[in-house]
Amino acid sequence: MTNSKRRRAMLASSALLGGVLVLSACSGGGSGDAAGKNGGDTSQAKADKAAAQQASEAQIKITPADGSDNASINNSAVVTVAKGTLTNVTMTTVDGKAVPGQISADKLSWKPSAQLDRATTYKIAATAADAKGRAAHENASFTTVAPAHSFIGSFTPDNGTTVGVGMPVSINFDKAITDKAAVQKGITVTSSSGQEVACHWFGTQRMDCRPEQYWQENSTVTLKLALDGVQGAPGVYGVQQKTVTFHIGRNQVSYVDAKTKQMKVTQDGKVVKTIPISAGAPEHTTYEGQMVISEKFQQTRMNGATVGFTDDDGKGEYDIKDVPHAMRLTTSGTFIHGNYWGAPSVFGNVNTSHGCVGLQDKKGAGDASTPAAWFYNHSLIGDVVVVQNTGDKTVSPDNGLNGWNMSWAQWKAGSAA
Repeated sequence: MTNSKRRRAMLASSALLGGVLVLSACSGGGSGDAAGKNGGDTSQAKADKAAAQQASEAQIKITPADGSDNASINNSAVVTVAKGTLTNVTMTTVDGKAVPGQISADKLSWKPSAQLDRATTYKIAATAADAKGRAAHENASFTTVAPAHSFIGSFTPDNGTTVGVGMPVSINFDKAITDKAAVQKGITVTSSSGQEVACHWFGTQRMDCRPEQYWQENSTVTLKLALDGVQGAPGVYGVQQKTVTFHIGRNQVSYVDAKTKQMKVTQDGKVVKTIPISAGAPEHTTYEGQMVISEKFQQTRMNGATVGFTDDDGKGEYDIKDVPHAMRLTTSGTFIHGNYWGAPSVFGNVNTSHGCVGLQDKKGAGDASTPAAWFYNHSLIGDVVVVQNTGDKTVSPDNGLNGWNMSWAQWKAGSAA
């Protein structure tokens, strides 16, 4: 080997050896590894140890987990901490709208102040401190359940109202319920009177609840909806979580006799007033049965075309734009109402209506002395009007709030419990 070749070989060997030494130093081997075995610390180990000493012990948990969808609008967005206290929590929608919330007095939890919106994505950023004041941070994003994957029940009567003894709890769901038992299990109706209450399903979207007899007067009824997360149909979940109470007023039941053309208004079983009436004409008889007042209107329009009473030209046989003191008895259009267009001699003597029960009144609904005004002013939503001797069939239990026309055995047979 020539001297020049020998020098090049030595340089290459030296460069290779240097490369090995550098690689060994980065991988923790060689002299660095020996130092670790002898109790010495590498630069990285020292950095890790220092970071560990500075890390907060506070442990933040955000519910639901980051990335969740179909989250509850009631129970989601809960932030808790262990081994520390919360110092700041912010919640916003994806477009930056702030959601108000409150940290608990002990600073161990946080939740929003109001119900969340459906089909909305929210972001939460939380900060907590441990006993040494060291900060910990946690972030999460989730999306609440969409309307397409949730159901809501619209209920009557409203919270805080006073109603008559015949008022059932009626819940109408915005989607068909296939697991009725699960949904019914999430709904309870109780009375301060101690009366047993049973629920009955009319189809897949309506459930009514009532006792065997009319509610006891002056009692309080409580409806509890615990439907949040309850699966009512495949992939469709409840979102409601609330308690509703309403009061039962005096016991008023009125009896309309189409044969005598008189109505006897009773309270606690005693007749307090007798009012002449005009029921359905022979060709348009009034339904019979127990009917519950479901709506009250000082004045309303009644057009025969909306309930199938039309002339040859397709227009309604009647169209009265200011019917006074009208109270609904059925969904299909039966009312008990004031009548100002009939002669006074009609009431108590002849049945002339298209199926409603008419009481003498004056145009404008402004005269409190008329029989119709008296009855309107002394009636509550939920009062019962029993119609007899019309010659027509008994009203269908689901035509209005008229489930009282079923026996108790029939009523309970419609329960999914």
